Amino acid sequence: MIKILPRRALCAGLFAMGLSASAFAAGPSSTGLGQAWPNAQDVSASSNWHVYVFSVNGIQYVQVNDLDGNVRGAFAAANGQFLVLPMGRDAQRISTPQQPVALASSVVPLTSYAETVYRDSSVQVSATPLSNGATLFNATPMATTTAAPSPCDNPVECSGHVN
Repeated sequence: MIKILPRRALCAGLFAMGLSASAFAAGPSSTGLGQAWPNAQDVSASSNWHVYVFSVNGIQYVQVNDLDGNVRGAFAAANGQFLVLPMGRDAQRISTPQQPVALASSVVPLTSYAETVYRDSSVQVSATPLSNGATLFNATPMATTTAAPSPCDNPVECSGHVN
């Protein structure tokens, strides 16, 4: 009887570990930020880059890697606000509306070679090669279209004359 008890405890422990591992794997992909090959889908709009998006608590984290898996930069975005994260080779060359990048006067953006690397309903990221061999990433909010004013159905309310 005593020999069977440790064996049962060991089996129960292994079974519990197996359940917890499968529950962890079934969770949403919100891990891997900063990794060369994170456990997330590549959502890049370009075959020259890898882009991974992580969403946690309403904040969207976008990471751009090169084709070799090197992290080039990442930023957080929520409601049109951006925050550049201090990671990647080009972290100091990620331009956002809140943190625009000022290039040295000797560095020229090669805009004819710029390409969109990621776009969704709220964020667009483009990569522009620079004359010094580096890359400038520009993260911008997607333009929201404002609804056209509805036509006025009542001429009395629409006229500028008040009687």
